[in-house]
Amino acid sequence: MPNSANSPLRKPRKPHTAAAAKAAAPARRPRAAVPAHRSEPPPSPADDADVETRIYRAVFDGVMSQRLAPGTKLPEAPLCELFGVSRAVVRKVLQKLAHDHIVQLRPNKGAMVAVPTREETQQIFEARRALEAAIVRLVAERATPANLKALRQQLRDEHQAMHRFDQPAWARLASAYHLRLAELSGNPILQRYLVEIVSRCSLIVAVHQPPGNAACEHDEHERIVECIEKGDADEAVRLMDEHLLDLERHLMLDKPSAQQDLARMLGLG
Repeated sequence: MPNSANSPLRKPRKPHTAAAAKAAAPARRPRAAVPAHRSEPPPSPADDADVETRIYRAVFDGVMSQRLAPGTKLPEAPLCELFGVSRAVVRKVLQKLAHDHIVQLRPNKGAMVAVPTREETQQIFEARRALEAAIVRLVAERATPANLKALRQQLRDEHQAMHRFDQPAWARLASAYHLRLAELSGNPILQRYLVEIVSRCSLIVAVHQPPGNAACEHDEHERIVECIEKGDADEAVRLMDEHLLDLERHLMLDKPSAQQDLARMLGLG
């Protein structure tokens, strides 16, 4: 029997298999997943819709107030910078404006405010007279005291803008008068059609209206409201038709305004 005192002490062998090594190793805490990059959360669809509405309204109001003249270029890059949005958002809005005949999209040339032709001018005024005849008749038949009060306030706002010589405000309020009548007709279909036609008429007036002339005469608006108050639908329709014919007769061919600062024309500067 070997002498245990003279025998060398042997250390226990380490496991050699991968399974044994894994079993012997201390348990590690799982590491938290680290994102590849940090960024702001993407805008929600509601945010996109809100900014699209703001861009649309800026162009639409610029046309209605005649700050944006027909033929004015609407390049994508400045619009992106002004509103802090991507080209995709701007293109979507420009396509909607083109669908509503406010903007023209030209291949390889970009967008510009629409320039109605003579033929389109005649067709648009024919359609507008027919629409507004139906609208005024409905308002004369359905107007409530609250409706008449709103129309009187509209006339007061027009009168103030006219005496301030505020042409953009006056042009916007003159168009708003007709749109208010459409709203009071109680027919949303007629109202929607008139919104499109009035915007196109604003482009026509901006091209053809002689300098210094009012697009709509305030006194004519007032006489129409007086007929509506009396419930005289036939006379209100006659006056409106005469009013629109006068507007069309006073148009003359005129060159578009010179290019100006886009931010100012959009009411942002």
